Amino acid sequence: MRRWRAWWTSMVMESTRRSSPSSRPPTLMHGSPLVLDAIVRAGLGAGARVANPGEFTLRAYLNGRINLVQAEAVRDLIDAVTPLQARVAFDQLQGTLTARLASMEARLLDLIARLEASLDFPDEGYHFITRDESSREMGAIVSALDALLADAKRGRMIREGLTAVVVGRPNVGKSSLFNRLAGSERAIVTEIAGTTRDLLTERVDIGGVPFTVVDTAGVHREAADAIEEEGIARARQAREVADVLVVVLDGSAALVESDRELLAATAGRPRVVVASKADLPARWNAREFDALPVSSLTDAGIDRLRSEMIRAADAEPHRDAIATLNIRHTALVGRARDAAARGRDAALEGVAEEFLLADLHEARACFDEVTGARTPDDVLRLIFERFCIGK
Repeated sequence: MRRWRAWWTSMVMESTRRSSPSSRPPTLMHGSPLVLDAIVRAGLGAGARVANPGEFTLRAYLNGRINLVQAEAVRDLIDAVTPLQARVAFDQLQGTLTARLASMEARLLDLIARLEASLDFPDEGYHFITRDESSREMGAIVSALDALLADAKRGRMIREGLTAVVVGRPNVGKSSLFNRLAGSERAIVTEIAGTTRDLLTERVDIGGVPFTVVDTAGVHREAADAIEEEGIARARQAREVADVLVVVLDGSAALVESDRELLAATAGRPRVVVASKADLPARWNAREFDALPVSSLTDAGIDRLRSEMIRAADAEPHRDAIATLNIRHTALVGRARDAAARGRDAALEGVAEEFLLADLHEARACFDEVTGARTPDDVLRLIFERFCIGK
């Protein structure tokens, strides 16, 4: 160990500034990978062990320094690949979602307290809340939960990203457009129709939202061979699961029946219609089909296309902090919303307070499970084992 002492620096941090209190100070090391490897080996030889995935964040949670929502935000911050993802994760770590849930839980607890008090003094005839007030309060809670669930879609888009599929008939400029969006020559581009036979994908950052852009084979009625036929089938499958469709029509050639069929098939879907090859004379009016003129040769219209893709996906970032929900949050908040809605409807029907309280306590239990005040051990294990080592 002596030979590495020059590269080993220890720094004791005040326990009040650390998320996981411990009598052992953290050790900060610097040096080459060889030095770090030697130090780790020496530590393991002296009885130390490698931290488990998520161990330090779990300690912070168990010691009450952060709640479960904030612990999950640490993982999201580690996994962030765009500035918007990092900002949203940091907002979550600062308590954006926690604050909204706390506000709703406070209303819920006040309602529970008044209903419980009415039950405690039945003979005296005290009623601390009327039926209409109960229904109104629960209706307000349901509305707040609905608004929170509405953010779940945007949160999923920011956290998990979106899939944008480029579709069109052969040789309309799909692969050239794909390359411009990808920022590199990923797809082979030739004058030969049907060059693209399989799906090509590229992960790109568009306005802070991670998009997986998919280039597909040109779709037409008669395939030249079995390989092209399979490529067309895969293109149709990709089209069905896309979050956003980029429908490419050749702006320099007259529209054909397959173009019109594609427009009809994608009507009603989130899409951006592109009139490609805008550097050549136009053969039809792009405004007639609400199409965006784009040139992959000069990059004209590419920035506008990126903006339109975000708009079509309803993924435009808000300036205010976004209280995003992951799958676990969404399921629990949905259950809380359903329980509060049942209580609201029961209050309108004049059901006894005991039954209203059962619904309200169920909703509160869901809140507790979101924040980790009451969460099964197997759920905690699943959450923290997804962290990288030691975080």
